[in-house]
Amino acid sequence: MSTALLHGIEALIFDCDGTLVDSEEPGLEVLHALALEEGLSLSLAEARQRFRGVRMADCVAWIAARRADRPAGFEAEFMARVRRQTELRFRQGLQPMPGAPELLATLRAQGRPMAVATNGPREKVELSLGLTGLREPFGAHVYCAYEVGSFKPEPGLFLHAAQALGMAPQHCAVVEDSLPGLQAALAAGMRAFSLHPRAGLPEALVQRVHFIDRLSELLP
Repeated sequence: MSTALLHGIEALIFDCDGTLVDSEEPGLEVLHALALEEGLSLSLAEARQRFRGVRMADCVAWIAARRADRPAGFEAEFMARVRRQTELRFRQGLQPMPGAPELLATLRAQGRPMAVATNGPREKVELSLGLTGLREPFGAHVYCAYEVGSFKPEPGLFLHAAQALGMAPQHCAVVEDSLPGLQAALAAGMRAFSLHPRAGLPEALVQRVHFIDRLSELLP
């Protein structure tokens, strides 16, 4: 384990989509395609910028607000379509992020506490981790914002995970790939490792985040 990067860190908390599991892009592509079906003019690049790491209900509300003459119950029906199409896409061949299995195996061998904390719903994170073989190392420590009642960029989800691990926030590190997740980690008083590149992040945040290009940088 890199002593420079993780000096003073006792536990790691991971985001799921785009951090442990290569699901961010497939999920965004599904959401983008369904938005286009509803008549929105939105490029895939714009969808990435607007929706990455954002609570699905907020994404759907944004789309609904731009849907002309939307019928009653549109948001619930659209959300159900997104969930169905995303699951189908994932089952076609979801992969772990490069280095994720090796990193989790190393952390587990060291006995280092770790958790998953995601804005996604329980069924999605269980499916993603299960399909990629990453579920078992986390045991009971998989936490969803819908169940905790706090969504990134609020710090509550990460603070809940730290408390469940029996760790003080300052002894936890968060590995994230989205702006809301990084904001939540810093607000929780935790060290933040970013798989999101510097481009597109506020300069004030860039100064407080440790950037990594891949998970293997956290290995020895």
